[in-house]
Order: sequence, then structure tokens, then C-alpha cells
Amino acid sequence: MATQQRSRSRRPSSSRHRGPRHVEAVLDPTWQNPYAPSAGEREMHHDALRRFAMKRAMPQMYVFVALVGVSLAAMALSVWFVVLAVVLAALAAVNLRRSLAAFERGTATLGADVLAAFTAGGTPKDRQRLVTVLDRLTATFGVDTLSAFIVDDPGYNAALVPNGPNYSFFVTSGLMRDFELIELEGVVAHCLARQRLGILSRESASTMVSSPDARRTLAGPGLTYRADEVAAAAIRYPLGLAGALRQCARQVIPSSSFFASAKYDQWRFIWFDVWSDRKTPDVSDLDDVELRALALEEW
Repeated sequence: MATQQRSRSRRPSSSRHRGPRHVEAVLDPTWQNPYAPSAGEREMHHDALRRFAMKRAMPQMYVFVALVGVSLAAMALSVWFVVLAVVLAALAAVNLRRSLAAFERGTATLGADVLAAFTAGGTPKDRQRLVTVLDRLTATFGVDTLSAFIVDDPGYNAALVPNGPNYSFFVTSGLMRDFELIELEGVVAHCLARQRLGILSRESASTMVSSPDARRTLAGPGLTYRADEVAAAAIRYPLGLAGALRQCARQVIPSSSFFASAKYDQWRFIWFDVWSDRKTPDVSDLDDVELRALALEEW
């Protein structure tokens, strides 16, 4: 009996093999973090600006092409028509390149233009709060050579724009006065996320376009929503940015504010709240602050 018991005890337990076998984890080399801007995404936004500039230049290009065609058709009459066709083709190429460069030149001084539209505002305490947030987040987002300005306006808004080879960050005195530190951090992170995404150039170029529909097309509908995602992932606290958006959704812009002016309408897509002058929310619009807040609150 004892021998039978010992023999049973020596039998291996089959329960040890009932579970699944351990499989070593293997990283997917093609995986990309959806909240980290990729090189392809940045290039896509740069291409959008080039395509827009080329589209604007197309009417003139059609004229050049027609003249080149006529010149080539008439080359049997004289060799000078061949020369004329070559000259016209060269002028067409120069005109296209000039159109592409016009946007870059026009936005190079945008920081100075925005600064000239305001007077200085804020208190020394506001300045210290802003510098503290900027020092930390510019390192997080890898943005340097940045100048910061608190401008006098009761509206809640902020913008990061190119200023030559550097950047200028603008924030209103109303925002600095009424926003909590964590909300200010969300606003700054959002603006820096736009630079990481590579959308500053197309947003800045939109300030040079006269048609409202063309401005929005160039700026990229819904890109503020995407910048919110990148910013919230970087600071790891989406509710801070959501709180800032809620504050913007509740504000009533006085008629004396810059954000009730025609110039704001021209420059709206460089700002944190691109629809400050919107009277009622539009949750079908990805750029609406109400919808943006709702999305972050559901994270």
C-alpha cells in the first residue's frame, strides 16, 4: 500500500501543463505611437502648403503654357519663336518658384506683425508663471529660440508663430489672469504641439489668403483637435487642457477685444481658439473648443 502511494506521488502532475505555454514578447517594428508626430505627417503638412501655392499659380501657368504652345507652333516661320518658347518656359518656372517662396517670405515676420497689433499686458507674477511653464515644456517638445509676450486683451487666447528663424509665443492677459497653472500648461503644450506636427507654416500662410474658405483649407480643418491629442499625451494630463478649452467655450468676447476684429478673422487659424467669436458651439466641427474639451474629458 505504501509502495503504491509512493508511486502515485512520483507521477508528474498534469495540471502544470494545462495553461498556455509562455511565448516571448516580440515588438512590432512597424508600430508607431499615434500621439507622436511622424516625419511623414510633418512632410504631409509641408506638401499641403506647396500644393496650395501651386494651385494659386496655375492661372498664370496656363497663360505661359499657351504662349509656349503658340511659339512652338510658329517655329517653322522663324527660329526666334523657338527662343521665345524657351524664354517663356523659363519664366513660367521662375513664376512658380516665386509663388512658392512668397508664402515663406510673408510669414517670416508674422511674429512682429502680431506684436504690433497689441500692447503689452500682464503682471510680473504672470510673467514668472509663463516663463516657468515655457522652460519646462519647450524642453519637452524640443523647441528653442522662443520669445514670449503677454499682450493686453480680455479674451482667452494664445498663439505660437514663426518670427524669422525663431518663434514668438503670444498669450493674452485675460488668459493669464483667469486660468489655473495646469490650464495654462495645456494651452502652451497645444501651441508647441503645432510646431511638432509641422502645421505652423500652413497656418501662418493662411493669414495671407483673402478668401475665408481658402484660408481654412490651407490651415487644415481639424488640426487643432490633432494638436490637442499630441499635447495631452506629452503632458500626461488631458483634463488640464480640457479645462482651458472649457474656459474658452464659456467666454464672451467684448467688442473692444482683438478677437472681435476683422484682423482676427484674417489671422484666426494661428490662435489656440480659432473660433473665439463663435456665439454657439458647433460640435460637428473638430476645431470647436466645446468638442475638443469633450474629447479630452473622455480620454
